[in-house]
Amino acid sequence: MNGKHVAVLMGGLSSERPVSLSSGKACADELEAAGYRVTRVDVGRDVAQVLAELKPDVAFNALHGPFGEDGAIQGVLEYLQIPYTHSGVLASALAMNKEQAKRIAKSRGIPVAESKTMSRFDVGSRHPMAPPYVVKPVCEGSSFGVVIVKEDQAHPPQVIGSSEWRYGDKVMVERFVHGRELTCAVMGDVALGVCEIIPVGHSFYDYDSKYVKGGSKHEIPAKISPNIYQKIQTLALKAHQAIGCRGVSRSDFRYDDRHSENGEVVWLEVNTQPGMTPTSLVPDIALNAGHSFGELLSWMVEDASCSR
Repeated sequence: MNGKHVAVLMGGLSSERPVSLSSGKACADELEAAGYRVTRVDVGRDVAQVLAELKPDVAFNALHGPFGEDGAIQGVLEYLQIPYTHSGVLASALAMNKEQAKRIAKSRGIPVAESKTMSRFDVGSRHPMAPPYVVKPVCEGSSFGVVIVKEDQAHPPQVIGSSEWRYGDKVMVERFVHGRELTCAVMGDVALGVCEIIPVGHSFYDYDSKYVKGGSKHEIPAKISPNIYQKIQTLALKAHQAIGCRGVSRSDFRYDDRHSENGEVVWLEVNTQPGMTPTSLVPDIALNAGHSFGELLSWMVEDASCSR
C-alpha cells in the first residue's frame, strides 16, 4: 500500500462540472485500487478551507473549465503549499485563453489558423471574416459555445449576440480548417501517440460527440503518413513546452489531406486538464503507448509538485 493521501478535486463551478465529476470518480476509484488513500472533494467556494483542514499529500486536479483549469485553483494550491498535478498557474491561465495560447504557439513556429478576437456583440451585423469560419468563446472548453459558419450562410450566427449566450462577451473568430480531427497527448517530456477522432452522427467534435456513449470513435494510432504523425508529435511537445505545461497535456489539430497526404496541419489548442475517464482520449492514447490507466494516474500523482 502506498499510503499517500490524495485529494481528488472534482465537480467545480464551470459548465464542465458533469464532465469533471465523471473524470474525478474514475480517477479516485483507480487511485484507491492502486493503494492510495483517497478523499473525493467536490469543489465549491470553500475549497481553500476544506483543503487546509484535510491536509492531503497531493491534490489530483480533475477539474475542467474556468476556476479549475485557468490558474485559479492552482493559485489556491500554491498558497496552501499542497503539491498538485497538471500545469501550474501561468501555463493553465495561458492555455485556457485561446487568444494568448495561439499567440505563443505562433511565435514558436507552430501553424495556427488565422483568427481575430472581438466582442460577441460585434459579430451579429455582418460576417467578421469570409465564411467558412468558427466562432468560439475565448475561455471555455468541451466545445461549449462553438458555432461553425458554413460557406453558404448568409448572415453571422445570431445566437452569439443574444441573451441565450452564456460563455462570456469575448469570442474568437477563426478560419475553418477542413479535414480530420487529430489529437496528441504529452506525458512529461514525451509526446505519446496520435489519435484520430471520428464523430459519429455529429457534424463536428461537439459536446455530445465527446461525452455521449457512441458519439465518436478513437483511431489509435491515427492512420496517417509517418511524416505527418511525427510532425504532430513534434508540434504537440513544442506547444506543451512553449506554454509551460507540466504533467499531462493534450494538443488538438486539424489535418486537411483532401488534396495530398502532405496537406495542411493546424494546431488548435492545448488542453492542460484533459478528460480522465478510462475511455477518454489521453488514457486511450497512453494505453496504446503501454501505460495502463492506473500507471498513468500513479505517474501523475508522483509527478505532483508546487511551483509548476
